[in-house]
Amino acid sequence: MTAPAAGITAGADAVAAAVTALFVPGDRPERFAKAAAAGAGVVIIDLEDAVAPDAKAGALAAVLEALAPDGVVRALVRVNPQGSGQYDAEITALLAAAEAPGSGLLGIVVPKAEDPGALRQLRARMPERLALVPLVESALGVVNALELARVPGVTRLAFGAIDFALDINADGGDRFLDHARAQLVLASRAAGIAAPLDSPSTEIRDAGRVADSALLGRNFGFGGKLCIHPAQLAAVHAAFAPSEADVEWARSVIGAEGGAVQLDGQMIDRPVTERAKRILQRAGKEQ
Repeated sequence: MTAPAAGITAGADAVAAAVTALFVPGDRPERFAKAAAAGAGVVIIDLEDAVAPDAKAGALAAVLEALAPDGVVRALVRVNPQGSGQYDAEITALLAAAEAPGSGLLGIVVPKAEDPGALRQLRARMPERLALVPLVESALGVVNALELARVPGVTRLAFGAIDFALDINADGGDRFLDHARAQLVLASRAAGIAAPLDSPSTEIRDAGRVADSALLGRNFGFGGKLCIHPAQLAAVHAAFAPSEADVEWARSVIGAEGGAVQLDGQMIDRPVTERAKRILQRAGKEQ
């Protein structure tokens, strides 16, 4: 396995900690640097849905150039699905590029993830420092979520709600997908990996609706959210950060810590104090 270059955070660590993951089309290299500067926790260059079939080869070439040691971005890459005509060539090219010291490749996002065995085969080919993110977008993917999350070296799961709703013939509204969201969160927790990334909001300019969607994911237990436009980033970051009221409550709880006590008429015991500590920890990371 190739070790990370000195001074460079391992891709898996950066991806596990990210609250926002911003997609940018792989055939729009002029946008790569802008995406990197937009303030997302991590950038995902997309070779799949955002790129037309006849543009995929050119997009791969542009991505390899951008991720070269002297390139313009450090990013994840969403490849085409396992079993597609492009998958093998993309994986081979990306992993070869990752061997160069200072490569900007942070890891690989696998769309339509359903098969734990295929993920294990891919992970075995990857340097340990690279992240592996299965994107769950189907009924079979949700049913297999725990097995996917338990593949050694999987960094975190991500949810693709639009394709999932199409697969099960459901309305695409957020609340019709509660079961799938809960399954991904539970599987991630049971497997001991980072909390998953929620599906992106289809709203771009309406910050209120983006924030509502992000808060829904946060309340389910997601650790972050996929984004499709830089305009979504601020609302998502704000939704996942503890509010001033949350921080004030957490401080009051910690101040009353010590066995089972009452605070403002509410019982305060160990689970409550642990939640308070997590809120303060998250607040510290945001500062």
